[in-house]
Amino acid sequence: MSNIIEELSQYGVVPVVVIDRVEDAKPLGEALVKGGLKCAEVTFRTAAAADAIKIMTDNFPDMLVGAGTVLSTKQVDEAIEAGAKFIVSPGFDPEVVDYCLEKGYPVLPGVATPSEVAQGVKRGLKVLKFFPAEQAGGLAMIKAMAAPYTGIKFMPTGGINEKNMRDYLSYDRIACCGGSWMVKGDLIKSCAFDKIEDMTKEAVKVVKEIRG
Repeated sequence: MSNIIEELSQYGVVPVVVIDRVEDAKPLGEALVKGGLKCAEVTFRTAAAADAIKIMTDNFPDMLVGAGTVLSTKQVDEAIEAGAKFIVSPGFDPEVVDYCLEKGYPVLPGVATPSEVAQGVKRGLKVLKFFPAEQAGGLAMIKAMAAPYTGIKFMPTGGINEKNMRDYLSYDRIACCGGSWMVKGDLIKSCAFDKIEDMTKEAVKVVKEIRG
């Protein structure tokens, strides 16, 4: 379980993807892999999510594809059955988190307060999603919460982009950043996969500059 989270940390950036059309899954996965990010969080905001995860994992077996915006244990099962290697939720739902832990599924629940972080610590989690990052206080809030909870790292998501990711990644308590700037819906809908690949390469370049 921890190995998956560690691998995501090594990438530094996890593309957060909303896929409306199943046929976009394969070329999108190819663009991300070619760009150097063999990972993605496919959000369960659309009916195409489960099929998209399956297509990505079938075509790119080395890719770490997870399911995002998971709101129920039913969606957890659907995601894992489709091939998702990790689960991400926007908030801290004890039922979803405990279900994932019982099943041995890597889970990154969302937190925005110390009380929610405490619930993660109680369950032995080492990395928590901080969401919505910029709106909930950004890096300053993460640093404030990280101080008392010394064993926790964060994956900030929400408002992260190519301009502010440097600040986040420079802090040693950031495991990785979740971001959608290189996989925005309009880019996917217009099949601008070459541009997605180029923007992914730029993100990878920034990660290497900061983390070596």
